[in-house]
This record gives sequence, structure tokens and C-alpha cells, in this order.
Amino acid sequence: MIEAATGTAKRSTIDQVVGIADVQLANDLQKVLVTYSLGSCIGVSIWDPETHVGGMLHYMLPESKLAPDKAKAQPAMFADTGLATLFRSAYKLGAVKKRLVVKIAGGSSLLDDNGTFNIGKRNYTALRKIFWKNGILVDKEDVGGSISRTMRLHIETGLVTIKNRTREVTL
Repeated sequence: MIEAATGTAKRSTIDQVVGIADVQLANDLQKVLVTYSLGSCIGVSIWDPETHVGGMLHYMLPESKLAPDKAKAQPAMFADTGLATLFRSAYKLGAVKKRLVVKIAGGSSLLDDNGTFNIGKRNYTALRKIFWKNGILVDKEDVGGSISRTMRLHIETGLVTIKNRTREVTL
């Protein structure tokens, strides 16, 4: 597409949806990874600025030991198996751990006002423990509260935006 006023080329983007309990990777500069409905779930985006390899995980529960059979069939459902899948898949595409920019969102307390289950907090705690054990630092995050979020990762630039009902922020 050419913009008439400036004559500069403008690249169009293509959304690649990351479903619930899903992991997706891309190295196509036109791709934007997007996940919706991050309530108590956690969205994790990783991006290597040198190779432009990006990935996103949308996981639901903290530990695969709760349901080992489900974890085998759908590893992205759980923090431990989903994070391993995300990072290993990125490495296969050429990403390097020390260059990865990591951003997270979600971990809300939706429909759990009394804190009975604390799934959002448990999901966040599991992620932080895994990252700590593996020497992974989080660049930015938008977690907690009682809101649902949409997360987008632009593969070309590494830009991550988080949108909810009332605002949109860049991480």
C-alpha cells in the first residue's frame, strides 16, 4: 500500500490468533500474534530483536501435574509445559535466550471475588517461579486486577499492546 500524501510504503499486518491453551510462533514481519480473553489466564510474549522470531502462549492453569494426560495432549494449557513448548519452539526458529524480550499479561481475579480459587495469582506465581529457576527476566507486565485483556505482539517491531474495556497500553 502506498500512502498518497507522503509516497511512503506502509506494510499491512496479518493477525495470527493464539487461542486459549495455545502457543503460536512467527518470524514473518507482517504477522501480529494476538490472544483474547486473558482473565485468570496468562499471556506470555517473547521476541528476539535480531532474528524477529516471536511467540505467544495463552495458558490456563499453573501445573500440569493436575492433569498429566491433558498436559500431554495440550501442553499449552499449563504454565510448566506451555512455557517449555514456547521457548523450545522459539529456539528452533533461531531465537536466542539472552536476547529475548519477555512480556506478560493476565492473571486477573475474574468471578472469584472472595479469592477462593486464586487461579490468576497461582498462574502468575507459577510463571515467576519457572522464570526464576531458568534465569529469565520479564521486561514488562500488566497483571492482576479484575479485568480481561487482549494482548498483541507485532513481529516486525516487538511492540506489545494490551487492551481492555477502558484502555490500551504499550508494554
